[in-house]
Amino acid sequence: MPTSATVRPTTPPTVWLARGRHTGPAAEDVLRRSLQQRKDIRAIDDFLEVPASGEDSSERVFEARWQVPDRVIVRARLSLARGSGGEREWTLLAEAEQPWEPAWPSPAAVFWPQEPDAGWDHDAVTGLSLSRINPLPDDDKAVRRLLRHSARSGWNIHVVVHEAMTTDERGRLPLARWLPPSLRHRVVEHRAAPQQLRVVNWALRDHGVEVPRGGAVVLPGAPVPSGYDARDFSVRAVFLDGAEPADLTAAVTRFAALPRPLPDGAGDALAALREEWHLPTMEEELDRQRKLVAMYAEALEAMTKSRDLYREAAEHAHEALAAYRETAGTLAGPAQPQAASPLQQLTRTLERLKGTARALRPAALAEPDRDREREGREPDDRERADREPAHLEGGAAEPAGAER
Repeated sequence: MPTSATVRPTTPPTVWLARGRHTGPAAEDVLRRSLQQRKDIRAIDDFLEVPASGEDSSERVFEARWQVPDRVIVRARLSLARGSGGEREWTLLAEAEQPWEPAWPSPAAVFWPQEPDAGWDHDAVTGLSLSRINPLPDDDKAVRRLLRHSARSGWNIHVVVHEAMTTDERGRLPLARWLPPSLRHRVVEHRAAPQQLRVVNWALRDHGVEVPRGGAVVLPGAPVPSGYDARDFSVRAVFLDGAEPADLTAAVTRFAALPRPLPDGAGDALAALREEWHLPTMEEELDRQRKLVAMYAEALEAMTKSRDLYREAAEHAHEALAAYRETAGTLAGPAQPQAASPLQQLTRTLERLKGTARALRPAALAEPDRDREREGREPDDRERADREPAHLEGGAAEPAGAER
């Protein structure tokens, strides 16, 4: 038996899900009329067409809320997406406040009209009817291709019934009429002609199931539900005489009760149902308003506390500043001259030394020295004698040219 390599979350017991195809025109208008009729007769509490997220959005979403026996509230969300050839594929998930009961109405019957040939009750994978018998095609390759796709389907339940002999009108009654209401739009019934038994079992051998001659089998789907055993969901004989096929309906009901992994795309649809819900009850709306009031009250209280703390801190800062100014005014003495920096003191000392040196040197000596320094030579003896004053011991200097 093939198993899925990826571990997926199990479908919650409160959830009903199905996927189909609408082959007729104007699927949105059909839904609007059907839901409005349900609301007018009070079969549902309310419904809503969720505004499109963008101008060119091709998806349409409808929500509805109703109650089942014991006042259990059901919330359902149906999304329409573009399919091939102008068809619309629909995905429908419903969740109740309690585990889902098979006797509750089918959510598909709540959204869609129950008129013959309404165009919406087709399987999304195979395009086959969800409420009528679907004879297998005559071509063997088409049979194998169809059953392989059906065996991999995870949204709806596929059942293969083999006719041991050609039946009359009494044997052409669909299985859906005997199923519980919640299963009537989730089951695809395939009918194999007497000569097709071999090709049917050849197509299903990779999935580990086999159709008994004149019997039926419930296909495992993908991923395979935990606890699925082909022998438990295989019926040895189905009497197609117009009577209820009790063994087959029991097998289908047991299969639907298995904990099944969420099929592809069901996780996102379930998250959208729970997180993007737009139709709260009155109690839920009151509870939401109370929570908003409580949240605003907490925010206001926090702002008030923050304002008081800020004001108190500002007052403390002003008091500290005033105290500091008062203390500084008391301790301050007469103004003292600003002390000179060490560089300024050194400069002033050098200037004083320079002035003292100039005062000690005669001006007369300064000029020749400067000339000599400029010429780069020492004074000779005559120059020294001319500059030196004549000293006479005991008398005055003789004038030049005097006779002795």
